[in-house]
Amino acid sequence: MEHPENDSQYAGLTVNSGVTSQPTVNPYFRPRRKPMPSVAEMVEGILRGDITMLSRAVTLVESVNPDHYALAQEIIEKCLPSSGRSRRIGITGVPGAGKSTSIDIFGRHVLSRGGKLAVLAIDPSSERTKGSILGDKTRMEKLSTHPSAFIRPSPSAGSLGGVARKTRETIVLCEAAGYNNIFVETVGVGQSETAVHSMVDFFLLIQLAGTGDELQGIKRGIMEMADGIVINKADGDNVGPAQLAQAQFRSALRLFPPTESGWQPEVLTYSGYFELGIPEIWDMIDRYFAHVDANGYFERKRMQQARYWMYETIDERLRRDFYDDPAIAVELAGLEQKVLANRVSSFIAARDILNRYFATRQK
Repeated sequence: MEHPENDSQYAGLTVNSGVTSQPTVNPYFRPRRKPMPSVAEMVEGILRGDITMLSRAVTLVESVNPDHYALAQEIIEKCLPSSGRSRRIGITGVPGAGKSTSIDIFGRHVLSRGGKLAVLAIDPSSERTKGSILGDKTRMEKLSTHPSAFIRPSPSAGSLGGVARKTRETIVLCEAAGYNNIFVETVGVGQSETAVHSMVDFFLLIQLAGTGDELQGIKRGIMEMADGIVINKADGDNVGPAQLAQAQFRSALRLFPPTESGWQPEVLTYSGYFELGIPEIWDMIDRYFAHVDANGYFERKRMQQARYWMYETIDERLRRDFYDDPAIAVELAGLEQKVLANRVSSFIAARDILNRYFATRQK
């Protein structure tokens, strides 16, 4: 680069040209990647409780790479006989209800009684960037450092069905690794609750008092799925409103028909911040499991869930096979333009493309 300051008219002034820009990364650096363990090695590591092997297996489950999917399914198949021996608890609530903070408290209480705990937190992905913060561990400060706890946040990536299936498969791996308590935290009140309800034994709904949510108690949906309702932040001046909300929820639950399990959902208050009322919540959960074990509902529900996920997996596989077909992708692009130009209706376009897809499968 020419420097005008070096012109003869500027006597006594010289500007050096400097050095060329250096690379920001050492050109001699060669990353060392550990080879992928075999399926047998990963299964053996999971069964002995190796958290590194468990994490790598969960990563394979979450991967969109078809090769990784095949490996993950083989690992799950071999771990399946060692799974099923845990309490699966789904935890949901409105944003700001204190789910992550409560899980930190609940988890430490459960671990104080012995055993191991896995927390599977579904983190919502941005619709714009498709990224996720995955910050649940930062809100579970004490639990995340506990040697008997495994916390795994997973991005929803805009596909609720896909992340639900992967969470279901991760539960199998965690159980095979010896985690006898599984918490599944949902992204919030919405469609995700239906998917999570189909993979857990007990469904806990966290609510707040004084936010207007008490009125939702007269509606169905999330209330019908809850096996227990707990009202957070029942401390200080909020004790009265929390007890009022408790009474309102109890009244609302009496309007619902009897549950299939025969269990009458209970409503309790607690304070996650001050750690008040935590043993009472777990006494309620213990009573629930004793109740469903005695009447045989626990095993019936597990079998219903296994059947449900078989059909869900079939649906997802058919969907993925359809969209991964190169010929279908080309035809879809053309049909989409016709629909946008109002030359053909959405329903006719969908019928035509599906007919072509099924016709190719019959050949």
